[in-house]
Amino acid sequence: MQEMIKSKLAELLSTGAVTKVIGWKRGENFYDVSPAAFESVESLADFVYDDFCGANLSKFLVKEPGKESKVAVVLKPCDTFSLNQLIKENRVNRENIFVLGVPCEGKLSEEKMRVMGIVGLTGCKVEGDKVTVETLYGTETLDKNDVLLTKCATCHSKKHVIFDELIGETGEDSDVDRFVGVAELEAMSEDERYEFWRNELSRCIRCNACRNACPACTCEKCVFDNDASGVAAKSNANSFEENMFHIIRAYHVAGRCTDCGECSRVCPQHIPLHLLNRKFIKDINTFYGDFQAGADAESEHPLVHFTENDPEPSIVKEGK
Repeated sequence: MQEMIKSKLAELLSTGAVTKVIGWKRGENFYDVSPAAFESVESLADFVYDDFCGANLSKFLVKEPGKESKVAVVLKPCDTFSLNQLIKENRVNRENIFVLGVPCEGKLSEEKMRVMGIVGLTGCKVEGDKVTVETLYGTETLDKNDVLLTKCATCHSKKHVIFDELIGETGEDSDVDRFVGVAELEAMSEDERYEFWRNELSRCIRCNACRNACPACTCEKCVFDNDASGVAAKSNANSFEENMFHIIRAYHVAGRCTDCGECSRVCPQHIPLHLLNRKFIKDINTFYGDFQAGADAESEHPLVHFTENDPEPSIVKEGK
């Protein structure tokens, strides 16, 4: 699969169809895979597509030139929803992007392996629902579901919704219940939920990784970078600031979040930030009808317009 992708990308670069490719390359370790740009056929020697390519590359298109060049981007099914949303919001120019769709059956988390006691990784092979890992201390076989990225374990679709060419085949919408975690939170009392989020958000170090990776966060200047805000580029001073950053960010992407899960994937403190977004997605589905952000590049999301009949369950509480 990787060689087929590289061959297509090399063709695009060599013919001048594109001037740049956005993909992935391996770091110091084989499981350390990061987004990267490739501007020549020779540079594609470092291109990789394997079971650790979890990053959503659509965000990297936002800073690309509008007319000067055409860029190829390699997108997994879930990533294509993010690109559609960016097109819808006029944050990228569709005409200047060549989308190469690649299949995905879920990406692996080296960190989850480490938590399980798997260290000293030297190799990894996926066969069906099993993962065989080679380590400095021997070979072990794991259940794939146990070491999937959290966002992949609850992926809502393996179907590409936008592409110029596909390598392999696209998949189908998933029947996994991605709102299980939300339902568990909803079953808690208000005090229990408050304590849950206070415990989670108290670990935030304001590194901004969630914001920087999120395809829905594309403001030219974030409100939290405004020097007049009093909270710009600083660590949280109190619980109010911890809550404010993540709750305001969640409201900012409400109705626009495609549920790609990048926020939780990149969080160094392992805060389940995707649960905030999924709560909004679940509520939008409940009060406005099923809606999937990024399913197309044209339709408006339910929160674009205000009507007098809009539900306000969080503002008006019975008996209050």
